[in-house]
Amino acid sequence: MMHAPTEARGAVAALESSRIREVYNDGAGIPDLIPLWVGEPDIPTPDFIRRAAADSLAAGETFYSHNLGIEPLREAIARYLQRNGRPVTADRIAATSAGVNAIMLACQSVLDPGDRVVTLAPHWPNIGAIPLILSAPVETVPLELSQGLWRVDLDRLLAAITPETRLALLNSPGNPTGFAFTAEEQRAVLDHCRRTGTWILADEVYERLYYDGPAAPSFLEIATPEDRVIGVNSFSKSWAMTGWRLGWLVAPPALMQGLAKIVEYNTSCAPVFVQRAGIAALDGGDGFIAENAALFRRLRDRTAAALATVPGIAAPVASGGMYSFFRVEGLTDSLAEAKRMSRGARVGLAPGSAFGPGGEGHFRLCFAQQEATLARALERVTDWFRRR
Repeated sequence: MMHAPTEARGAVAALESSRIREVYNDGAGIPDLIPLWVGEPDIPTPDFIRRAAADSLAAGETFYSHNLGIEPLREAIARYLQRNGRPVTADRIAATSAGVNAIMLACQSVLDPGDRVVTLAPHWPNIGAIPLILSAPVETVPLELSQGLWRVDLDRLLAAITPETRLALLNSPGNPTGFAFTAEEQRAVLDHCRRTGTWILADEVYERLYYDGPAAPSFLEIATPEDRVIGVNSFSKSWAMTGWRLGWLVAPPALMQGLAKIVEYNTSCAPVFVQRAGIAALDGGDGFIAENAALFRRLRDRTAAALATVPGIAAPVASGGMYSFFRVEGLTDSLAEAKRMSRGARVGLAPGSAFGPGGEGHFRLCFAQQEATLARALERVTDWFRRR
């Protein structure tokens, strides 16, 4: 088949642009706007982490590193995982250029064009898009609301994962809903995927921003090294390092040699001075994470309480993460409404339609803000919807 010289590959041409970015770009520059549309805390990276990067730069560490990351970082990741009940060794770890890069690398490792992928919805846009970029079709299983919480219909999820399913891409705690698997649900999914021969890609970026314990249940706690389980994580959320673009990936030993090749052809390696910052974060950041998780719990509860005062709004309580994903009665075009809110209420929210099936009619609000900032934002949001 002949293609025009300027024509993109079909799978790329068919991708939708990010509706979160569309609202962001439309509202950027509005005076006094409070931006709650993207997923990042509004606090800077802790000083001890920034100093580690500065010291590395001062020492001249500006060269390439091993594709899978410098050994001290891989060992620090292993120590961190082991402290949190995930029995993982450094030889199964790859440092990546952000968590989203880890998901792309994992998908490139196991997916061929036409392979079937199952995920949950609503979901972070990148989770639905990455398999599509690789020409792998995605089937979604809807999350459901029950007693004020987002939950999964486990029987429905397991029925969707068949021997023809190559990959189950599961984000828990989830963005945007805050849904989190229980340990029992994870065990059922793992046992089922062992029978079907399906890979599990566990996106556990929000595992420490969890409100029912020190860390969310993890597939890495129950999987053997030989299981078809890949875990991905990021420094962005728990350590307030969104702009640093550093993450990691845990994979079975049989994948590691291939992963090193794929990293070479994607990014070659993460910057060494950023990796040094990652070591400092892992070894010295437990107190910062605990403090932030306690703060975010308060902010979560404050957000839920404020939204509950507005007729027509249903705001489930998040089990983890840093978002309220709330429904507005009668809303049919969240993208247009989000743009109006940027100008009219001077608050930036992410439109629910950005998050795949079941997202329309909702907004995502990132509550990981300084308390005074969030208080102002909630006053504006609730006033806007009372007058709507």
